[in-house]
Amino acid sequence: MDTKASILVIDDEPDNFDVVETLLDGENYQLYYAPSGKQALERLESFYPDVILLDVMMPEMDGMAVCRHIKADPQWQAVPIIMVTALTDKEDLARCLATGADDFISKPVNGVELRARVNSMLRIKQQYDNLQSLLKLREDMVNMIVHDMRNPLSSIFLSTDILRLPGLTPQKLQRKLEQIAIASQQLQLLIDNLLIMAKLESGKMILNYSEVDIGELCLLAVADVEAITAQKNLNLVTELPKFKDNIKVDASIFRRVLDNLLSNAIKFSPSNSEIFLRAEYLELGGIKVQVADSGPGVAKDLRQNIFEKYEIGNLMQNVSQIGLGLAFCKMAIEAHQGSITVEDNHPRGTIFTVFLAQNAQ
Repeated sequence: MDTKASILVIDDEPDNFDVVETLLDGENYQLYYAPSGKQALERLESFYPDVILLDVMMPEMDGMAVCRHIKADPQWQAVPIIMVTALTDKEDLARCLATGADDFISKPVNGVELRARVNSMLRIKQQYDNLQSLLKLREDMVNMIVHDMRNPLSSIFLSTDILRLPGLTPQKLQRKLEQIAIASQQLQLLIDNLLIMAKLESGKMILNYSEVDIGELCLLAVADVEAITAQKNLNLVTELPKFKDNIKVDASIFRRVLDNLLSNAIKFSPSNSEIFLRAEYLELGGIKVQVADSGPGVAKDLRQNIFEKYEIGNLMQNVSQIGLGLAFCKMAIEAHQGSITVEDNHPRGTIFTVFLAQNAQ
């Protein structure tokens, strides 16, 4: 649902507000009115305007003083102010702009000019709001990435400290080495995802196609997660093609897709459950690969969002959810001209399915 842009008109003459309201009729704006600068300043937070139309000549506190007060407050600095004035002297107009006003319009107000200037200021405000949202998203993303990197690093540091202790049994030594390997693998996967996604988004990633046996590629991916699945008491079941065949893919990128899907399934699967990795060559060419788990599943209304950067499905305690893995998978598969979907795994869990045509190159 579209939100109406809000415009605050500050003018000591109610008739002037009526004129503005008439001229902006049909523009889908929410108009507010303040009969004085003092009242406008007191009630700014209740108006929360996107644009302010401010009369210059007002008693007690004129428009220039009001403008200076508004622009001095960091909360309202970005709100565009259009000065409405009967002044025509260039020095007076320059003084209006010097107080921080973004534009001005002369009386009597012309409807075409008013609509054009308001629309122009709204575009500027929208660009500012979009930039602020992007900066906030980037800040949140950096915090999440730092948090996700800190977890495996902490595990590595703790395990190496324990390895320095005297009298470790061979079993404990082996267990700590496995924990270091798992944490290193998680860290490497996150870093690789970030680097490859940046290249894919910039259009600078050139896929290096080669002929690959999908069964062998799946087995390599499974071998790399054996230690993690064993740690969580998970059973990873493979259903792979019995005959050898080849499909052209970027083996490194596609392998990382498998790594992400398996890592995701392991992350959300309860202990003592099964994960299935299925792959098959299609009769008309191409392949289908599925990773199924018995985790909490993904709600239907979230199934498109989870493939967007920094979007996550169901929040789970003690589970790192940065929202990059599935976004990477989608970008990588679409770069291969393929598709990735998600569906329920009855009675419980999720199935991610990758389709890739033989002529993807």
